[in-house]
Amino acid sequence: MASRYWVVSLPVHNSASELWNQLQQNVSKHSFDTPLYRFNIPNLRVGTLDSLLSLSDDLAKSNNFVEGVSHKIRRQIEELERVSAVETTALTVDGVPVDSYLTRFVWDEGKYPTMSPLKEIVDGIHGQVAKIEDDLKVRVSEYNNIRSQLNAINRKQTGSLAVRDLSNLVKPEDIITSEHLTTLLAIVSKYSQKDWLASYETLTDYVVPRSSKKLYEDNEYALYTVTLFSRVADNFRNSAREKGIQVRDFEYSPETHENRKQEIDKLVQDQESLRGSLLQWCYTSYGEVFTSWMHFCAVRLFAESILRYGLPPSFLACVLAPTVKAEKKVRSILEGLSDSRNSAYWKAEEEVGGMAGLGGDPDTHPYVSFTINLL
Repeated sequence: MASRYWVVSLPVHNSASELWNQLQQNVSKHSFDTPLYRFNIPNLRVGTLDSLLSLSDDLAKSNNFVEGVSHKIRRQIEELERVSAVETTALTVDGVPVDSYLTRFVWDEGKYPTMSPLKEIVDGIHGQVAKIEDDLKVRVSEYNNIRSQLNAINRKQTGSLAVRDLSNLVKPEDIITSEHLTTLLAIVSKYSQKDWLASYETLTDYVVPRSSKKLYEDNEYALYTVTLFSRVADNFRNSAREKGIQVRDFEYSPETHENRKQEIDKLVQDQESLRGSLLQWCYTSYGEVFTSWMHFCAVRLFAESILRYGLPPSFLACVLAPTVKAEKKVRSILEGLSDSRNSAYWKAEEEVGGMAGLGGDPDTHPYVSFTINLL
């Protein structure tokens, strides 16, 4: 699938079929590797010249918006598929590949009646896409909120011992709690463990000899237990702090541990559910936005062709996908077939330094042309 297409219109002087045959022959002869397709635009309601001029000012801006939403949804799909480790699904529009929808474009009369004013069609497309974008923001925000909660929990469970949750590192048998005895948890620098083992019994009176046991070690710290009389616990904390040792408050509770586990399990389930529903919504919404985008491109090409070539509408619309190497040759072919009294003006402007095309497109040529980037 090509990712970059040109949508162009050429002025018709005699016969559209004759011009199409000429274009096919020239492209086939001089740039045989360039796919070429008719872009079928119906006879839309022209309205007044003033209305077309007014509309052309908004066409490029609206196109950028619709195109941007299309790419935003596609990138969201790619991220969700990557995180889910699912097989990448080729995007489709109305059941056909994205590029096929463009190259075989058919106007949807039921959705966009051709007798409607062009501004009404454009405003309708913009409004529909804006609503989808708003919905996307809400859904992504909800999904990211769950992810943030899980990430925060994971950081507590996998971060430094100085801050992480210790409940999954400490077992009930590691803690001694009685009328007189208590067990404290000390966070000792990884490189101070020998000093800890040699000195912890002397940090205060009434420390149970040889009661310290290492439970866990990370890149920075080691987690040790120490058992002592409850009435000297505060003295031990103070003495440990003076030696740069953190004593973490901890009380093992089976209920708290189980509740935390259930909370994590629920968040994981919610995340999976939201990810799946968001992915399915993105698949559907991408098709809707892409359909709207291609109809918008048809309106844009029609309006700019009328402004460029005049009335009555007489132009040939087509889609090309030239390679980078073939672009210059294809441009030359298109210019050769579009040279006329009206279009020569634009060629002259280009030769003296160029000007922004209708709708603000930087590609100024003696024919209407703009680029569609599918990726």
